[in-house]
Amino acid sequence: MQFVIAHASALSPAATQALSGLALPNLERLLTRMAPVAEDLGDELSLSAPHERALAQAWGWPVADGLLPLATLSARADGLAPEGEGWGLISPTHWHLGTEQVSLANPAELDLDEPTARALFDMLRPLFEEDGWRLHWGAPTRWYVQHPQLASLPTASLDRVIGRNVDWWLNDHPAAKQIRRLQAEVQMLLYTHPLNDEREARGQLPVNSFWLSGTGPALPPPATDAVTLDDRLRGPVLADDWAAWAEAWQALDATRIPELLARLDQGQPLRLSLCGERHVRHWAPQHQPWWRRLLPRARPHAAALLQDL
Repeated sequence: MQFVIAHASALSPAATQALSGLALPNLERLLTRMAPVAEDLGDELSLSAPHERALAQAWGWPVADGLLPLATLSARADGLAPEGEGWGLISPTHWHLGTEQVSLANPAELDLDEPTARALFDMLRPLFEEDGWRLHWGAPTRWYVQHPQLASLPTASLDRVIGRNVDWWLNDHPAAKQIRRLQAEVQMLLYTHPLNDEREARGQLPVNSFWLSGTGPALPPPATDAVTLDDRLRGPVLADDWAAWAEAWQALDATRIPELLARLDQGQPLRLSLCGERHVRHWAPQHQPWWRRLLPRARPHAAALLQDL
């Protein structure tokens, strides 16, 4: 079993402060009985988030930055059958125009109901299909696009872009120019649309653009189900709510981590993957001679380990 913890750490000063006061005794007990066995070093500007790279590696997928075909996985969960050409996830969203940058709001904050999302989908579909980009419905905030160029077009994960300057994540791939043109056309179409007037009158964010992510070739589904992703830390991180993030970590430490300790007690195989904003570090049980297990062992400091991710 491989247990992957997403957003275990972050680099902002507020995250560092929250981490410095975080007590995770069960995680420290677990790491005392394990040893680091591998690492995947990256940086905070990579297109793919560290936990996405960890999942792709565990599934046996080729790990290429920005080309982890997570859209195909999501499309299958939504009842579609992606195959053949490249696929991508289209997320209707709100781009906030600030004084110095354009930032992307979390699609979950739009509170899009299905009738509104369907109306938007039907309205925007011809824009995509005029250029041969086939659009498929999945859910109110999950639409899918199909096109041969998407098999080789790297795109940034939503987890990288939410709350940040979108300019950091736009690349100069030839197909990306078409996507930027489509984004501009969508923005012009939605700028004064009555649907958005109604949303703003209700105090909701207008839907004024989209983000493309999860691109790559339509690979077969993972052959293993021995990988578990715990992403309960994701929501607080994307909301920049570090008090909630600390609470979620403490809940994780009090519930799932003891289950992993029990697996070790039972001699079951286990691999722990801690994923921060840059790196992934993998831990596995530490095999020692019986006499060494009788000696006292120094307990690692969880906050220091997590800060290094």
